[in-house]
Amino acid sequence: MEKKLKQNFITDNFLLHNKYAEELYHEYAAKQPIIDYHCHLSPAQIAKDHIFENLTQAWIQGDHYKWRAMRAAGVNERYITGSADDREKFQGWAATVPYTLRNPLYHWTHLELKRYFDIDLLLNNDTAHEIYQETSVKLKSGAYSCQNLIQDMNVEVVCTTEDPTDTLEHHQQLAKSGYEVHINTSFRPDKALLISHEGYNSYLDVLGEISGMEITSYKTLCDALAKRIAYFHENGCRLSDHGLNYIPFVEASTHELESIFTKSRKEENLTRDEVDKYQTALLLFLGEQYHAKGWVQQFHLGALRNNNSRKFRELGPDTGWDSIGDYPQAYTLSRYLDALDTDDNLAKTILYNLNPADNEMLAAMIGNFNDGSIKGKMQFGSGWWFLDQKDGITKQLNALSNMGLLSCFIGMLTDSRSFLSYPRHEYFRRVLCNILGEEMQKGELPEEMDLIGKMVVDICYQNAKEYFKFNAIHK
Repeated sequence: MEKKLKQNFITDNFLLHNKYAEELYHEYAAKQPIIDYHCHLSPAQIAKDHIFENLTQAWIQGDHYKWRAMRAAGVNERYITGSADDREKFQGWAATVPYTLRNPLYHWTHLELKRYFDIDLLLNNDTAHEIYQETSVKLKSGAYSCQNLIQDMNVEVVCTTEDPTDTLEHHQQLAKSGYEVHINTSFRPDKALLISHEGYNSYLDVLGEISGMEITSYKTLCDALAKRIAYFHENGCRLSDHGLNYIPFVEASTHELESIFTKSRKEENLTRDEVDKYQTALLLFLGEQYHAKGWVQQFHLGALRNNNSRKFRELGPDTGWDSIGDYPQAYTLSRYLDALDTDDNLAKTILYNLNPADNEMLAAMIGNFNDGSIKGKMQFGSGWWFLDQKDGITKQLNALSNMGLLSCFIGMLTDSRSFLSYPRHEYFRRVLCNILGEEMQKGELPEEMDLIGKMVVDICYQNAKEYFKFNAIHK
């Protein structure tokens, strides 16, 4: 039987291994507000100030990180996405947690229990009931509403992610509400690019309806997207986001693009070359639009999705069957960025990588298009998805340091659907400070706390504040 052991590792100096790291974190990093410039929180839940009934609803529902771990530990699907009640599902997660030692979930789980609920017990079978009861009581109180869960973590800006067909009604409601945290959005037009996917024509019909026009050609598709970009801009949006396997680059004439569009509308099969031509043209059009609006464009590259076809048929997308892909990235990415830059249409750009084998390539790639016009114009984004843990964060920071300027980096984001994920920023900041502190101790960096501390403040907050200029939008 497991014991009710107290946490003995989430201490004040968790992940901080010397005095320099401790000072950098406590005196410089920890005090900084959070700018969470990319996440998947529900704007409806924020606007309604939703209150969760229990920890399963707040913490486990929709979290495919936890679901994958539970499956690996032999937990039946009934206790993951199935018919079990919330208490049973929590018990399934609690039974899994001791098996997650050395997985980042072990750190995140106990960090979140401590930061949000002041719980020092290690989560396991024996503590599950007590923790479930205590957290459920707290969550059902107004003090743990969605808005308070964000605000209590010293969050200044949250940027959610919406499709072009979204009305943004919840963002509009929040803008008028007086809520102290600025809730922004980003424009995610992936569905408009997925011309070979089932349901594409239905999506275009919805996009046309909300745009007030019939989409009958490639040109009218571009017109509709331009109208939605203008609408998002009017509602404070200053970012776009794309989740792609890779950025294609195959040029095509206007006639070819219209022919490809017509084939798609007739639901005829398209070749890989036709899909790449269509997506190349649309990405170039969108990139030009983003630049014209002064937006930041983001590209999340390299996920291999829906690998388990049986489970995908049963449960659908985003249920834990995705992994790291090994797509060729460098050549077509370079051509895409260069095509925009050639006409001075390249917006501020963040590139996120899912395959660590491509870290140095992307860190070097951004240097090709930093033209001196904007500090840190091109960004190698923080460790994403499978890489947002200590090892992945360290590798990303090292690659960026070796190939570019770490001091210009805009730092961490949650990329999460969970309102309990803000300690991820703390986790990142501790890893960053420990890397710098260890190098100070080794004599590889000067023992100049103000110098190194300023860089820490910049990475944790100031660079993002300057890069996105959310304050100016809010005013």
